[in-house]
Amino acid sequence: MKNVRQDDMVDIDGYRRNVGIVLCNRDIQVLWARRSRHDGWQFPQGGIEAGETAKNAVYRELYEEIGLSPQHVHMLGVTEKWLHYDVPTHYQRMGGALFRGQKQMWFLFKMLADDVDICLDLAEKPEFDLWRWVDYWMPLRKIIPFKRNVYRQVLSELEPLALQVCNPTSPAS
Repeated sequence: MKNVRQDDMVDIDGYRRNVGIVLCNRDIQVLWARRSRHDGWQFPQGGIEAGETAKNAVYRELYEEIGLSPQHVHMLGVTEKWLHYDVPTHYQRMGGALFRGQKQMWFLFKMLADDVDICLDLAEKPEFDLWRWVDYWMPLRKIIPFKRNVYRQVLSELEPLALQVCNPTSPAS
């Protein structure tokens, strides 16, 4: 993000605009990824750049973080509103723009591609170094505590759409 002013990325309340990705397979498992150079696991997510829509950002992040293009997935839905979480001070990056936390739109995708199409090392500094499919609700038990409420909201809101992945009579299949 070159020549971006802090107020382009952080709203008046101190939240950085961000998108989150829940990628679901036909077994209603979700992609769970381990952050490079860290021990934490999470759903892919990333910031919305200045002048970018949330939808454009989610497809950019999908490609940058896990190597999937629009033809590899089918969008099933998106959360109805922005979801927020505060980032504890000791987790905020030094030298970056100061912000209170994340303000996120979450997108649910159905995986259309094969697992071999997932590629974690497209970026110069890959965000993740390992991934796996896990039970739909497992991330709620494993995510870092300050993100847990948002994960609960996301998984609850998007679950009816995720269940359509296994229902062959549904329009989303």
